[in-house]
Amino acid sequence: MKTDDLEKHYREILLGIGEDPNRNGLAATPERAARAMEFLTQGYAEKLGEVVNNAVFESTNDQMVVVQDIEVYSLCEHHMLPFLGRCHVGYLPTNKVLGLSKIARIVDMYARRLQIQEGLTQQIAEAVMQVTGARGVGVLMDCKHMCMMMRGVEKQNSSMKTSVMLGNFRSDEATRAEFLSLIAI
Repeated sequence: MKTDDLEKHYREILLGIGEDPNRNGLAATPERAARAMEFLTQGYAEKLGEVVNNAVFESTNDQMVVVQDIEVYSLCEHHMLPFLGRCHVGYLPTNKVLGLSKIARIVDMYARRLQIQEGLTQQIAEAVMQVTGARGVGVLMDCKHMCMMMRGVEKQNSSMKTSVMLGNFRSDEATRAEFLSLIAI
C-alpha cells in the first residue's frame, strides 16, 4: 500500500473516533502515521537472501554461537498494538557461520510484520537454520505486549516467553541446557 492510501485511511480513523483531522495538532498526523506504519511493516518488502547478503562464512567452529539481548519491536496481528522485548538466538555451526549483524537483521525482518510472538520465534529459528545449515538452532523471546498492558486485562508486569528449539537444541537436552544457561548470564 502506498503512503497516500495509508494517509487517507488514517484520516478516516481520526474522523471515526470523533476527531478533527484538520485541527492544528492533527493536521500532519495522517501522513506521519502512514510513514510510521510503512516503517513498522517494512519486513514484508524484505527477503531472507537479501538480508543475509552472502554473509555466511566458512568456519571450522563447531561450538555453540549465541547472540543475546537483540531488541525486538513488533506489532501483534490481533490488535496492531506493539509488543517489545528481547530475542536470544543460538546455533551449532556446520562448517558455516553467519555474520553477527545478520542475526539481528533476520530478527528485525520478521519483527517488522504483523504477527504473533509464537510465529515470530518460529520464523527466526527456521531462517537461521535455513541459511546456516546448522545442526541445531534455539530461539528464546521475552516480550511485553501492549494489548495486555494498555487494554483488556491491563496487566502491567506481564511478559510472554516463547522458545523454538530445532535440531540438536530439541533432541539433545545438554545442548538445550547449555543454550539456556548461556543466555541467563
